[in-house]
Amino acid sequence: LWLCKKKPPVVTIMGHVDHGKTSLLDYIRKTKLTTKEFGEITQAIGAYQIEFKEEKITFIDTPGHAAFAQMRARGASVADIVVLVVAATDGVMPQTKESIKIIKEAGIPFIVAINKIDLPEAEPERIKGQLTENEVFVEGYGGNVVAVPISAKTGQGIDQLLEMILLTADLEELKADPAGVLEAVIIEAKSDHFCGPTASLIIKNGSLSKGQQIFADGVEAKIKMLKNEWGKSVEKVFPGDPVLVLGFTSLPKVGVKVTPSKEGQGATFEEKGFSKSVQETGKEKFRIILKADVSGSLEAILGCLPQEVSVIGQGVGEVNDSDVLLAKTLKAEIYTFNLEPDAETRKLAQTEKVKIKNFNIIYDLLKELEERILKILEPNIDRKILGKAEILATFEMKGEKIAGAKVLEGKINKSQPVILQRGEKELGQVKIVSLKQQRQDINEAVVGTEFGAVFSGKVDFSSGDMILSFSLEEK
Repeated sequence: LWLCKKKPPVVTIMGHVDHGKTSLLDYIRKTKLTTKEFGEITQAIGAYQIEFKEEKITFIDTPGHAAFAQMRARGASVADIVVLVVAATDGVMPQTKESIKIIKEAGIPFIVAINKIDLPEAEPERIKGQLTENEVFVEGYGGNVVAVPISAKTGQGIDQLLEMILLTADLEELKADPAGVLEAVIIEAKSDHFCGPTASLIIKNGSLSKGQQIFADGVEAKIKMLKNEWGKSVEKVFPGDPVLVLGFTSLPKVGVKVTPSKEGQGATFEEKGFSKSVQETGKEKFRIILKADVSGSLEAILGCLPQEVSVIGQGVGEVNDSDVLLAKTLKAEIYTFNLEPDAETRKLAQTEKVKIKNFNIIYDLLKELEERILKILEPNIDRKILGKAEILATFEMKGEKIAGAKVLEGKINKSQPVILQRGEKELGQVKIVSLKQQRQDINEAVVGTEFGAVFSGKVDFSSGDMILSFSLEEK
């Protein structure tokens, strides 16, 4: 007999990088998690539970960097409600659009939090108009999506946002059976030096107790310990609760169902095949061993690696002697994320002449790999110029530097990389993140036409500089 009861809503915070998602959670929890994040960018999914007006709300903080598209998609699938954070100073950005797409595909109710309204350049009404352009119709703009102006810095509007979350949860009639069959989802997994394989779970139905046997896509666990988000041991957890589980025999996959039996096992979320083949092909020029602190980060990095990279080894947890010796044997380098090798491993690596590079921000790791690959390939590749454009004017809008240019030869395609050049000097290689003609998004500008472009990376361009669109071809 199912005795369903009201359960705490599980809420995902989504939106563009630097729009204030972690700062929002910081204010709600009265803690300072951002000080623990390198570059103030959240780089692993965490779950936190708070109480507001005697009711519990569970928050999942999903990263905003583009590398974590799959993690954000997973977060939305776990959540009951989404809070889409949009900065009142920047507006709708690439990850905002991606988040909107994920939310709509998942069919999850959501609330818009227009953040940074304490800043003088904030324009919340303009943001609402941009949301309308992206088919998000907020109240007062032809729709019923709730938009709450907030400041994660001063706390303005936070109580109203929490009230809207609870109201949405009531309208959705979120219920679960604490005495029913266990259903949970793994949102993060990590190999701990002292505790062994651990996993963070969100309970969707039933309950979880110390000593209980569970299965996660074939990986078994007899629960040795349950810890809440504050690191305190608990005996039992219920629907809506986040919990850290110790006792897995090996590291389970992120995003799979947790059940009390082997029957009915299978991935909760579609596997996207992020892992690179460890078998070499003739085109793979650069070999690495990749180690990360948590599964989610490892998955995200693997999903963004250039095709010229051959991952001959990968894993979660510290670099060990076997990694160093494998790298020496196969002439590879070791790349780590949020893992500083110990002194003994460093000494062995120096003795064996194996390079170990640790990164705390994914941007930096990927940029380093791209630079290394380009140096390796340079003697064997040619740049085929596809189009040339001259920058006629520059101006700023919403914090972005925009180049107003005219195509002189060929065409400028948004999907192709470009070089910015001043005379004979190359200013840098960038990607086009926005290409417009008369305020309309376009994919390509042809000879004789003018366009506006926003580039990735910080390159100091000016009027008179050239934009060269190119492709790489083997000699």
